[in-house]
Amino acid sequence: MPRFALTLEWDGAPYMGFQRQPHGPTVQAAIEEAIAAVTGEAVNVSAAGRTDTGVHARAMRAHFDLVRDFDAFRLGEAINAKLKPQPVAVLACRPVADDWHARFSCLGRAYEYCIINRRAPLTLEAGRAWHVIRDLDAEAMHHAAQVLVGCHDFTTFRSAHCQSASPVKTLDRLDVRRDRDRVVITARARSFLHHQVRSMVGCLALIGLGRWSRADLAAALDAKDRCKLGLNAPPDGLYFMQAIYPGENCDGCEQTAGFDA
Repeated sequence: MPRFALTLEWDGAPYMGFQRQPHGPTVQAAIEEAIAAVTGEAVNVSAAGRTDTGVHARAMRAHFDLVRDFDAFRLGEAINAKLKPQPVAVLACRPVADDWHARFSCLGRAYEYCIINRRAPLTLEAGRAWHVIRDLDAEAMHHAAQVLVGCHDFTTFRSAHCQSASPVKTLDRLDVRRDRDRVVITARARSFLHHQVRSMVGCLALIGLGRWSRADLAAALDAKDRCKLGLNAPPDGLYFMQAIYPGENCDGCEQTAGFDA
């Protein structure tokens, strides 16, 4: 039974996240239906992460099994043809070993969150970034963000609906940088809790606005209490950027060290 790995890009605005839902459109459903239309086989697509409603992906990794074998390049092209006009694209399709798993073989995940920090309304990036009008101090945000790096109990930054067995995660990097009116937050870890990145970004924005201090962020982390969260950022600016696997280029991060949750 051949197994194929996909690299996927999508605009999350029309979807209720990746995972198939009974009450709305999802990326998983769109991909599975396209594959079935091409191959005539019902498949289950497993992804490296389960993104929320409205969250985007630049390079999500996923896999599925077929009964019949196909040329990987032609299969990817055919799936893209069936996906039109939905805002989901297969960037790459390749055969993988039958023990390769998009979720369980993954050593680490990277997200980016984009804030457009200007007074003028968003036009080209409406729905694809968080629009913050008041000036943000990106340097203060980056300095405070280092409080969250390392192994911690992230209960405060965890959705009440999170299904993870433990709130303890190891955050390997949390960087904030400014490029003109764009403030970008980059987060890397082996895995994340539900809403963790959006919750961290929301609190960092409060610091950038001068409403919170680094000490306030540390106190929220130490509280281990969701009620102490300052702000949960909207999904618009969140992008799944990279899934990291053994033997693959890790785009500047440590290959395995630091990814032990």
